Amino acid sequence: MVTFERVTKRFGAGEQVFAALDGVDMTVGRGEITGIIGRSGAGKSTLIRLVNGLEKASSGRVVVDGVEVGGLNEAGMRGLRREVGMIFQHFNLLSSRTAFDNVGLPLEIAGLDRAAIRAKVEPLLDLVGLADKAGRYPSELSGGQKQRVGIARALATSPKLLLSDEATSALDPETTQSILALLKRINAELGLTVLLITHEMEVVKTIATRVAVIDRGRIVEQGRTFDIFTAPQHETTRSLLSATVGTGLPEWLRTGLKVERSAGDRVLVRLIFFGATAFQPLTARLVAEIGGDVNILAGAIEEIAGEPFGTLVVAYPATPEILARADRFYAATGLSTEVLGYVA
Repeated sequence: MVTFERVTKRFGAGEQVFAALDGVDMTVGRGEITGIIGRSGAGKSTLIRLVNGLEKASSGRVVVDGVEVGGLNEAGMRGLRREVGMIFQHFNLLSSRTAFDNVGLPLEIAGLDRAAIRAKVEPLLDLVGLADKAGRYPSELSGGQKQRVGIARALATSPKLLLSDEATSALDPETTQSILALLKRINAELGLTVLLITHEMEVVKTIATRVAVIDRGRIVEQGRTFDIFTAPQHETTRSLLSATVGTGLPEWLRTGLKVERSAGDRVLVRLIFFGATAFQPLTARLVAEIGGDVNILAGAIEEIAGEPFGTLVVAYPATPEILARADRFYAATGLSTEVLGYVA
């Protein structure tokens, strides 16, 4: 649905020029939910604004559904924006208009009559769960309700692509989950492609099928959400995900970790369960294989992009015999592991 080809975007002039985007190559699959994550200032908002022509690339090509955005004239740009909906962090509703009239605004601009607007708006308000709030003004709505109005408005022109610019950042956790569930349902029922940017890892983990990581204007890693979250390759990705995925160690335990093994030490190992290993009783089998002197120190079970993922941190004697038996067990079962270090 969207292709970025060697896209660069520069701001400023003379010696004050800086590159917000630097040679971005990326694709957004049709019908998928794709997330772009990165720190503040990494280039996320600039990237998404190139898709609907709110910004123009300094070099490279942005292609939306086969149409190069940079080559469009004013009329072509209006046509593109009817096919690309956008929802915003702070809702951007008109305070003087009701929920119904906010949703109907793009249709008014397109020249539809009142009957045609009503025929379109009422089902959209029902879709987002606000059929009974049609006559309410933004000041009478909660944050989550305002965002639902914003989503309905973005869908008013029957777009092929929905852009989400930090759409849940201003919402509480419970409301965020309801908005994410709504976006997943819209994606499934309407076949709508969704491109979202966020600094909230939980958002991407919950709904995105694919993810790209941007750092200082460059895409440093991209792929299936599950693969990126469970086995990040770039240091930026690992830093962003450090508090989101897997099991951390308590401070008292982390400070006691050693890199080198000494006589009498215990080894700390993170066991990682996903795919075929997610539903097997491998922990019990590990204890049976190496003996009962195994401590479970931390653990977590979660879902990433709809797939199960679990981690367990265990400790056991770091004798050559037990280490060798454990390694043979891991190799035979396909269990992924990470040695975290040694403790006295």
